[in-house]
Amino acid sequence: MASIRDLKRDINFVLGDIIEAVYIWEISTNTPNSKEGDKIIDEAIATFDELIVKVNNKDVDNRKAHLKQVNKELEEKASSLVEKLNKLSAA
Repeated sequence: MASIRDLKRDINFVLGDIIEAVYIWEISTNTPNSKEGDKIIDEAIATFDELIVKVNNKDVDNRKAHLKQVNKELEEKASSLVEKLNKLSAA
């Protein structure tokens, strides 16, 4: 497992890239501040907050396993957000 700092960076970069992709989609489709885009951005921000709280939680029995689970959760939620973004792009 990489360091906690690297996990926090991964969370920040992955979700930040998804938010940036929403902005790019909005610009390319000439639909600024779309409801669909705002939903994805709000979900990405909520996911960021949730995962950072989990990373900072030190009251767990097995910290290494807990952090691996947080990393896995990041991958799952990021994939879900990317799928939603892809559906917007296809529409």
